[in-house]
Amino acid sequence: MLLRFSIAFMLAACASAPMPRPPSVPENLKVPEGQELLLRAAARGAQIYSCKAKAADSQAFEWVLKAPDAELFDERGAKIGRHYGGPTWENADGSRVAGEVLQRSAVQDAVPWLLLRARSNEGSGAFTKVTYIQRIDTVGGVAPSASCDAAHVGDEARIDYSANYYFYGAR
Repeated sequence: MLLRFSIAFMLAACASAPMPRPPSVPENLKVPEGQELLLRAAARGAQIYSCKAKAADSQAFEWVLKAPDAELFDERGAKIGRHYGGPTWENADGSRVAGEVLQRSAVQDAVPWLLLRARSNEGSGAFTKVTYIQRIDTVGGVAPSASCDAAHVGDEARIDYSANYYFYGAR
């Protein structure tokens, strides 16, 4: 499934114009007026979950997202960076953007689509002027269905996922 998604993404990207177009998304995931699409990246990797006791009930347990761990690819399939905890996106040029989730849109059998706002930018490069990020076209990455109980506290699970990330900045 991931291979088909990746190939379809790359073929579609190669057939399109050099500048990506903003995707069609639910109303709650639209970026504010005045934002320009700066970059699109395909992510392939894993969502890492940790088995923990619930905060409200130490006798109940749940899988909690620890961090993403993915590589980022441009429209030609070349690796351009990585995505990791924070959530943070780091470009090969050294620039970074960390985000905070503003909105979610549920997706069946996959992690939700997201709208995030940049909370910090570092370096000089592709991610320097990013103010909003959309995560869409998600495949996989859902918390494990395996048992999370007292005997498994601290266990981690890496669940494969892929997504497209759209990075925006003010005009």
